[in-house]
Amino acid sequence: MCWSATADLVAGTAIASVGAVCVARTRRAGDLPLAALPLLLGAHQLVEAQIWHIGGGTGAATVAWAVIALPLLSVWVPVGVWCAVPRRTGRRVTAVVAVGAVTAAFLAHALATRPVRAEIRGHTMAYVIGLPHAELLVAGYLIATVGALLLSGDRRLTALGVLTGAGALVCWLLWRLEFVSTWCALAAVCSVVLYGWVRTRPAPRPVLPAWDARH
Repeated sequence: MCWSATADLVAGTAIASVGAVCVARTRRAGDLPLAALPLLLGAHQLVEAQIWHIGGGTGAATVAWAVIALPLLSVWVPVGVWCAVPRRTGRRVTAVVAVGAVTAAFLAHALATRPVRAEIRGHTMAYVIGLPHAELLVAGYLIATVGALLLSGDRRLTALGVLTGAGALVCWLLWRLEFVSTWCALAAVCSVVLYGWVRTRPAPRPVLPAWDARH
């Protein structure tokens, strides 16, 4: 996620704090999964800070990082969008939720049956898993996460989907070159966008008693 243990620790703490504020300001129960996403991203980076500290390798922290990054996020994001959008929009997001669930199942099986190893490469952290059919799993992952945001019908969530897709490409290129890991910066920007989304969400309409509705 970040280029050092210190960077992961600072960014993770800041992003988790944004997540706590998002959750506290949420007024709709259906918005809670997306509002809590920065909390998950912050925890993810704090886990990686520990991986930097122990010098990579295998172990509980490495497995926890992979579980959050792969199967959990591929379900969390589309389900969060599905919970937050109106019912008419949720129908088209349902297919993306299904893609995320299938992708998560394959990723979870891979993590349960294959070793996960973290390797420090300069200012980047690489995770070696050896996923079968990696191209298909990456496609399913992107459809589930970025695709759900793009199909949300919400202007801010659609913008978040564009930002996530473009930012992920840039971060992947920098990581691929083993120049510097900047995923934490993308997570921070996305968390701020989610905070703006939470702030603009309308309060739920109160349910009036039947006698009020008649009058």
